[in-house]
Amino acid sequence: MCPACSDMAYTVAPLARLIEQLERLPGIGHKSAQRLAFYLLNLPEKNAADFVSAITEAREKIHECTVCHNLTDQELCPICRSGGRDASTICVVEDPRDVLAFERTREYNGLYHVLHGTISPMDGVGPEQLRIKELLARVAGGEVQEVIMATNPTVEGEATAMYISKLLAPFGLKVTRLAYGIPVGGDLEYADEITLRRSLEGRSLL
Repeated sequence: MCPACSDMAYTVAPLARLIEQLERLPGIGHKSAQRLAFYLLNLPEKNAADFVSAITEAREKIHECTVCHNLTDQELCPICRSGGRDASTICVVEDPRDVLAFERTREYNGLYHVLHGTISPMDGVGPEQLRIKELLARVAGGEVQEVIMATNPTVEGEATAMYISKLLAPFGLKVTRLAYGIPVGGDLEYADEITLRRSLEGRSLL
């Protein structure tokens, strides 16, 4: 029986399966899955149908951009299709969500390359599972002058950035790393070693 339904005097199989599937969502526990399940059951029929249709459409139509491997419903994503972006700079990120984060800042006008993960031997993820060879193929075109390594400041993110940097070295272009630092309002005593090191490397004049 579904753990979320263990306190129920009876089990409704379709409801139990719905709760079980909702528990698979990131950050959703038993109680949250139960609340969501009952919310969905109480939706008007049209709203429920629209919800199911949106999931189905997303699964069927969304795929990777053939250039940067960001998510899109066309051959190229909107950023790669845009003629106003700086094609000489590529920002390498781990996940499509990172692209959204950068775009919200409205400070970056270059292109992106999404790796879809990081090198993690413990999880069985090697370079061949990432979109690294596709990045090298883009750089080999000769138009790119700078590659910004924007992987997360984790052990895996750092290792992936270093690995790719070594592969890019023969191309003779500029390879930079984001200067991760102490967040505003943060205390040094709670900062980890990687954050402190990045803060020192990214220091600037006052």
